[in-house]
Amino acid sequence: MFRNFAIALGAATMLAGAAHADAITGAGATFPNPIYSAWAKDYKAATGNELNYQSIGSGGGIKNIKAKTVDFGASDKPLLPNALNDAGLMQFPTVIGGVVPIVNIPGVAAAQLKLTGPVLADIFLGKVKRWDDPEITRLNPGWKAPALPITVVHRSDGSGTSFVFTTYLSVTSPAWSKAVGANDSVNWPTGLGGKGNDGVAAFVKQTPGSIGYVEYIYARKDAVAYTLVQNKAGQYPMPDPVAFAAAAAKAPWGRAPGNYVILVQQDGAKSWPITAATFILMYKNQDNAAKGANVLKFFDWAYKTGDATASRLDYVPLPLAVKNMIRKQWLQITAGGKPVYESK
Repeated sequence: MFRNFAIALGAATMLAGAAHADAITGAGATFPNPIYSAWAKDYKAATGNELNYQSIGSGGGIKNIKAKTVDFGASDKPLLPNALNDAGLMQFPTVIGGVVPIVNIPGVAAAQLKLTGPVLADIFLGKVKRWDDPEITRLNPGWKAPALPITVVHRSDGSGTSFVFTTYLSVTSPAWSKAVGANDSVNWPTGLGGKGNDGVAAFVKQTPGSIGYVEYIYARKDAVAYTLVQNKAGQYPMPDPVAFAAAAAKAPWGRAPGNYVILVQQDGAKSWPITAATFILMYKNQDNAAKGANVLKFFDWAYKTGDATASRLDYVPLPLAVKNMIRKQWLQITAGGKPVYESK
């Protein structure tokens, strides 16, 4: 009897190990972590299959997929077509969201303060150092600005959220473009670093006079006040899925090599100016066909059943036509010359 129990226990252990080995592994952007976590939970309930996702920042996601330590990488900074080709990778979007400046100013609630790209750039350059600076008060007539120093909070890790935010600053401020530029990691002229969207939100929440930037859901989740930002049309829309969708309405999917699409500072009175898609990175030539197929099955399932969850978390699902285009692109992901997965 003891011998039979030992055999059964050994078999159970082997099965558990096999199940763990079949889990999908991914790492990268913190921007989409809430939706990937929610999808993973629903996917396991529906199929029994697991997704283990490490929210370590877009820079880490790019490094991990290039090192082949994960089945997919995730990044809010899309790779340029030549970088994709050189690495043997392809990328595809999953959802669209928005980045918002967040502040901790006594008496200021969400959406009460207005800022422009050039003023934000001057704050993050360290040129505007106090909340009662004329550059800020001119945009907010009637606001009794406190004589409070500004503490800048930025990401300390390689971050797609930073790429999106600094791209917006570069587009709207020649001074920022010349001095700093746009990337997932930059030489910040001033400020303190927080790791991940959660880290920046927590830092701002506990630091009076501070300003940072996070994906919109983190501002809502952590109850941190966000500012309004002037868009290309000169308007100050609310940052919400309607404004994110407006910014993405004319996205050139299908015409952009490698799906390289940037959505900051788009046309339209209702467009949120700091909008972005988030992307998955996979090798075109898969070492393990089953692993590659399992990743694509997960995202195909998310495309088919995950829109309501994405909307609930204030992301914008991709249009059906874009999803169908991406499904055709998945045929480029092969093993032994054959596609590892074909959507039904």
